[in-house]
This record gives sequence, structure tokens and C-alpha cells, in this order.
Amino acid sequence: MRLLKVATCNLNQWAMDFDSNLKNIKESIAMAKQAGAVIRLGPELEITGYGCEDHFLELDTVTHAWECLKEILLGDWTDGILCSIGMPVIKGSERYNCQVLCFNRKIIIIRPKMWLANDGNYRELRWFTGWKERSQLEDFQLPIEISEHISQKTAPFGYGFVQFLDTAVAAEVCEELYSPVPPHADLALNGVEVFMNASGSHHQLRKLDIRLRAIIGATHTRGGVYMYSNHQGCDGSRLYYDGCSCVVVNGDVVAQGSQFSLKDIEIVVAQVDLDAVASLRGSISSFQEQASCKIKVPSVAVPYKLSQPFTLKMCPSSPLKIKYHDPEEEIAFGPGCWLWDYLRRSGASGFLLPLSGGADSSSVAAIVGCMCQLVVKEIANGDEQVKADAIRIGNYTGGQFPTDSREFAKRIFYTVFMGSENSSEVTKSRAKVLADEIGSWHLDVSIDGVVSALLSLFQNLTGKRPRYKVDGGSNSENLGLQNIQARIRMVLAFMLASLLPWVHNKPGFYLVLGSSNVDEGLRGYLTKYDCSSADINPIGSISKQDLRAFLRWAAINLGFSSLADIEAAPPTAELEPIRSNYSQLDEVDMGMTYEELSVYGRLRKIFRCGPVSMFQNLCYRWGARLTPLEVADKVKHFFKYYSINRHKMTVLTPSYHAESYSPEDNRFDLRQFLYNVRWPYQFRKIDELVRELDGDKVAITESGDHENLGATSDGGGGLGVAAAGSGNPNVGL
Repeated sequence: MRLLKVATCNLNQWAMDFDSNLKNIKESIAMAKQAGAVIRLGPELEITGYGCEDHFLELDTVTHAWECLKEILLGDWTDGILCSIGMPVIKGSERYNCQVLCFNRKIIIIRPKMWLANDGNYRELRWFTGWKERSQLEDFQLPIEISEHISQKTAPFGYGFVQFLDTAVAAEVCEELYSPVPPHADLALNGVEVFMNASGSHHQLRKLDIRLRAIIGATHTRGGVYMYSNHQGCDGSRLYYDGCSCVVVNGDVVAQGSQFSLKDIEIVVAQVDLDAVASLRGSISSFQEQASCKIKVPSVAVPYKLSQPFTLKMCPSSPLKIKYHDPEEEIAFGPGCWLWDYLRRSGASGFLLPLSGGADSSSVAAIVGCMCQLVVKEIANGDEQVKADAIRIGNYTGGQFPTDSREFAKRIFYTVFMGSENSSEVTKSRAKVLADEIGSWHLDVSIDGVVSALLSLFQNLTGKRPRYKVDGGSNSENLGLQNIQARIRMVLAFMLASLLPWVHNKPGFYLVLGSSNVDEGLRGYLTKYDCSSADINPIGSISKQDLRAFLRWAAINLGFSSLADIEAAPPTAELEPIRSNYSQLDEVDMGMTYEELSVYGRLRKIFRCGPVSMFQNLCYRWGARLTPLEVADKVKHFFKYYSINRHKMTVLTPSYHAESYSPEDNRFDLRQFLYNVRWPYQFRKIDELVRELDGDKVAITESGDHENLGATSDGGGGLGVAAAGSGNPNVGL
């Protein structure tokens, strides 16, 4: 037997915070050494943080990374342990995303990333160059301030592996695992037994299975020990890196870290038998044949033995059952951990949420409640960093600290029901009951006086007073009256967030939370600059269907039983008067269901469908219950409103990224925001297809006419977010 103990880790790094990043790296190495590991793997770009973005273009960022690496090499951190450390490196005129492999205070090899992540949320080609040379290693001249201190002038640079006396080890960086021809294939044929994948992979609902299948597949048919390390936490942007560092041996997961956690550092240790790798490879005929005619990969020899012989003191780790979270748990824990990181790093003293008693704002409240539960649980488990942050944010004194989640919520969470004459007692009561269950400091405010004052001002200026549509007013009047309510709520929310801490003699300020969901963003069913305009939004890329499932789950598993009634209620903005023959409903206003919106969103983004290909796909999917003409009308209706409202995405509140069809305009879904909303060419093509499918001419409805301009809501009751549009297109208001 050749027994080897390895350690990988989840690290909660913060982009550009070199002090805390270096501290976490050092502590993770110390923990790995204490566990007896001889290999320690950290996440991609761990010194700088993955999310530095255009800061990578600054020479300072690269310089500071070298300074941090020098501090590691000058100490005893790498004595007797191979450490893979991620950082940017400039070679010649190019900047590379590198893993620097260090051992016994020397740099063994600098491995630049070859295949860069450049889709979705990733833009690595903006900052880095992919390494192209695969046949040989080059000498890299180390910076003078490094070489003088570690007595090493150069280091091998490029694609290769490290050959120890008893095994071979190589790096594979994040995206390379998923590339069509991944490096680990050639490396395995060259005798590499241990693969180290440093990653910067963010959370997305239902994504973990895809990641683990790729890791398992890397060693299932070719053998090997695959170590995977990832960031965990919010490093300063919309993304939450969801950890789940693991070790896989010959296709079996033998160690797995947490996916969601408040810890800054988590070490995942495994004991592996390298002879099991050699045995598997020797039993696969095709592997033997391909290895005999392999493309040679360059290597660096290190005269050191990593493994130990057979001993009863060191037992190989056994395969374990992979831990997956249900989507409802992902919605609770992912955004909850993201909110905690944002809160503790922003300098804020808490959150303020306009709580309408509807599904969306109640989902946000439940996530904050879950965050408070996680904090108290982590403190009880002995996490001193979480405890120190909670004491500071909650303004505890005299040695006190949070021991009850409801008491902690009372200190850091304000909820506000901002009712009007159009609000029902039912939603008002639901908001109050939920706030009591969570423990928030709850306020009940009427905005009718402010609305009346604004309408009187308008009447003095124009001589006219607008009326709701149900009272005989026009569409323009109806929308204007709804938007007044929505925007007053935004102004009031920010005023309360800045002044309520002062009123209660608390330090700092509160962050305003938004609560519009991904489907409403896609459709534009929210008022521009209403309560959807907040500081951050934990549900901005989560679908309505997933949120409703989360509410049912949270009612039982988080102990907020009132969420069951909230989920069962039909979504309504409550921005128009309720009459015996009229009640405002979101799906009626939008002219489409939330279920349909999810379908449109996935086809538009994930499957890259324009109007024509979406129509064709939906003819297959909905053909059993809808005629081609009915499908065409639905597709036209969606694209009309989507394009009319696309401009709202340019000012969308920064939201937790959780869904692959998010319309977020900042970096994920880059499109124009001024459209020809009639889509004349595309809609004409759809009409032609309808005629062909029906076999004769049919009356094609016009779908591009401009109507009154307006804006609509999140469907969460309107008190927390936005205004409704009574079925009108919603432009610019």
C-alpha cells in the first residue's frame, strides 16, 4: 500500500481583502498539517479572491499577491506539505490565472490555466490569457523581491505535473474539468495519480449534481484521486460560492465538505490508497493501450516521498453517500449565508424589509429568519468569528451574545407593512403574524396621507385629480395612482432604514431588502424605482414556482407556520380598490401565468430561443391543448412585454444569482434595452408558420401596438414591492 493523506478546503475569501484572505490561507494550511495531510489544495485565485474583476487589470493586485505568497514561503507553512495556491501572475506581457505549487519553502511549478471560463457570470478572458503551450515548460523569472528572500531565481512555468518519488501530482483549474478534452485525460495516461482542481464555482439551484458528476467521471473510467476545492460565501458581488470541496477516488466520493456554511474555513481530509488507483488502471485494457501511445506531458521531478507504507494507524477513507440539498433548502441556506456575509462586511447594523404579507416579501423575511437561526446555531457550535460578528452587528454588551434567533432578529431586522386604503386586513394580519414568528421589529404604517398630499399637489398644478379605472378613470390615471403608492414606499423604506437605528439609539444604518422575483424581472412586472429598488435582493433570480415550494417547506422546517396561508393566497399587488365585482390579481394583470413565465424564461436564456424558435418549441410542448394560433399569440404577448420592459433590468437591484435564466443586465444576460417591440420580421415569420400549420389563412392578431405606458408589481402584495398595470404594457413608469 501507498497511503496518502490529503486536505482540500472551502475558504470564505473577500475580493481584494488581502489580510483576511492570507489569514484564511495560513490557517487552512495549519489545519491541514495538524490533520497529518501532505497535500493541501485551496480554491482558485484564493490570495486575491476570485471576484476582483477589473481589479485584476491593476498591477497592484498582482504585486500584492506576490507579497502574500512571499510571506507564506518565508514561514514554515509549506514545510513537509505540498500547497497549491491560486493567484494572478504576469509573464512577459500576458496575465495568467495560476496555481502556484509550493513545497518546503520553494516554488515547484507555476501552472497557468489553459481553458478559461467565459460564459454566464464568468468573464475570465477580459482579465486573463489562456496558456497555449503544452509540449514544454518554460523558465519563469521570479520577481526580485521574491527571489532574493527565498533564494530561488526561476520556477518552471506551464502545463505539466510534479513527479515525486512515489507518485505524480498535477493541477487542473476549474473550467478545465468541464472542457471537451480535459487535461486530466492526458495526465492520467502520463501516470498522474492525484489531481488538484482549484475552483471558483458559484451556486445555482440544482447545479451541484452537474459538478459532482463531472468530478466523479474524471476518475471513474481512468482511476485517480481527484481533489476539489472551492470558495464559499459572498466575496463582494451577486454570486455565492457554494463550497462542497471533496475528494473522489476511482469514481467514489470519500470526503465531502458543506455546501452552505457561515464558517470562514473548512478543511476536508481524506486518506487514500494510491495502489487502488494503479490497480484499477492496470485492469482496464483500453487505458493500458492508450497509455502506451500517449502524448508526453512535461514534468518536474521532486526527490521526496509523500506516501506512507501500510499501517493500522492510517485507514483509507470509505465511500460515502453524497449529500444533496433539496431546492427549498438551497433557497433557505444559500441566500441566508449570502445575506450574512453582505451584512457583516458592509458595516450595516441590520436589514429593513417592506413586508406586504404576500409571497415574495414573506420569502425574503423567511430567509432572514433562517439566517438568524444559522448564526445562533454556529455560535452554539463554537465559531468565534461568527460570534464576534454577531456581537458587533447586534450591539451586544457585557459579554452577551445571541442565543435565541428571535431575540437576534429583533436586534437586526425591521419589517414594515406600508398599507393604503387598497390594502386588506388579511395581508396586514399575515405580515404581523409572520414578523412575530421571525422575531423582527415590526411597524405598521399607513401611506394614505402622503398619497393624498401628492394628489392634492398634482390637482393644484393641473386642475385635475386622477381616478382608478374601476371608478371610471383611464389606464393612464389607473397606472399613475398605483405608481404613486409604489414609489412612496421606496422613499419611506430608505428613510426608515437610515433613521430608525438613530431613533432606537443603535449605531450604523440598515440595508433595504428588495423582493421581486426572476419571473417578474423577465416580464417587467414591477415599477421602476419602487420598493423593488433596494440595496440588495436575495430572491431576485428565483422563480415564483420555486418560492412557493420554499414557503411550504419553510412553514414546517423553519417554524414559520403562517407561511402556509401566505403561499395558498392568490398573488395580488393590492394597488387598486377592491370592489364586489373586481379584485386585482397578478396573473390577470400580466396576461400570463407564473408557470408560463418560467417556460418562456428557460427557452429564451438557457435554450437561446428567439420568437420563432420559441414558437416552434412550444408548438410541440403545448400542442396537445393549444392551437398554433393560440401558441403564437402567447409567444408574441411575452416578447412584446419583455422587450417593452427590458430597460428596467438596467436598474435592477443587485440580486443573489440562483437561476440559469436570470435576466440580470449587469453581467449575466447582456442584451439591448431599446427594442422594436413589434418584432415585425420575427412575428411575420411566426404568422407564416401558423398559416402553414393550420392549412388555411387565419386571422392573425396584431401584437405590436403601443398602449398606455405603466409599471407593475412583484405579486407579493404590492406593499413591499411595486405597482400593478391592469394588463397594460409597462414602460418606463
